[in-house]
Amino acid sequence: MATATGLLFPWSDTYSVKIGVIDMQHKNLANIINELHQAMVGGQGKQQVVKSLSNLIKYTQIHFKTEENFMVSHQYPDYMNHKTEHDRLTKTVREFQDKFQRNEVGLTIDVMEFLKNWLSKQILGSDQRYAPFLNAQGVH
Repeated sequence: MATATGLLFPWSDTYSVKIGVIDMQHKNLANIINELHQAMVGGQGKQQVVKSLSNLIKYTQIHFKTEENFMVSHQYPDYMNHKTEHDRLTKTVREFQDKFQRNEVGLTIDVMEFLKNWLSKQILGSDQRYAPFLNAQGVH
């Protein structure tokens, strides 16, 4: 459900992992989800929704690669589990995109809630688990 700010996913410092580039990417992901939500509720055409969804997928891949590179270079012990989460989400969103483009599913508030919940759970859950490890390694 959209908040009083009108944004589906308003950013707050609660989500910070205290790693500048990752926080910036998380903010950008929140912005893309908010844009996708606005396209949906604003009744924008399918092409705009497809474009926003494609941007979300591309940017998510960039973000996941950044996190994974930090984890590998600093030998984060739970790397494989985190990468598995990334791979699972990427597969889910790609499958949705394919079905959406084939008109098999629509972009609904349930899909938007899934994206919002995924991002908040990812940041507040598994990302908060790697953050102290990387922070202790000097990653800020």
